[in-house]
Amino acid sequence: MVEAKQYVMDGASDPQVVELDERLFGAKVNADLLYRTVRMQRLNRRQGTSSTKTRGEVSGGGAKPWRQKGTGRARAGSRRSPVWVGGGTVFGPKPKTYHIKLTKKMLRGALVSAMSDRAAGGNVALIDHLAFDTPKTRRALALLERLGMSSSTLVVVGKDEYNQAVKKSFSNLPRVKCLASAGLNVYDILRYDGLVITREALDELKERL
Repeated sequence: MVEAKQYVMDGASDPQVVELDERLFGAKVNADLLYRTVRMQRLNRRQGTSSTKTRGEVSGGGAKPWRQKGTGRARAGSRRSPVWVGGGTVFGPKPKTYHIKLTKKMLRGALVSAMSDRAAGGNVALIDHLAFDTPKTRRALALLERLGMSSSTLVVVGKDEYNQAVKKSFSNLPRVKCLASAGLNVYDILRYDGLVITREALDELKERL
């Protein structure tokens, strides 16, 4: 049985200990699957736009620099030679795609595995809702301290809760990230120590997974 503390945003009442869904937070941690998923996410973020010119693409080189014999210099056939300054590049990078794919089953399994890892370490906190009238970083920081999540924390809210005021309230905190439940991913979960989830976000995750 996996448990976590559930807090109320408005009010300083003591948190309740609730049981987490075993399907989301009680799975066996698959380290290999986590590695594959993080590698996929990092590779898919690469633009792959680096490019160099080969000897066939650099300008110049239409005429032989000097005659073959009698000058005392080494033989040269083109100014485009890679050994010349301004010449072409040998085996340099060219635009390419680093994109790789994993199956939906593997992605779901990796997400559950990452959440289970955080729950097993007692780094998951639930809150009934999150709402700010205006962006208030001080209020967001005080809330995280009350939840015992003063270190790096990932805050996950529902799609209806994810608005400009909530997002900006957490964006000024250097080790905190706020995102909607639809954008929850393995890389962000493993990147942050703590995980704060609202009730609405948790319901959306149950439907998603």
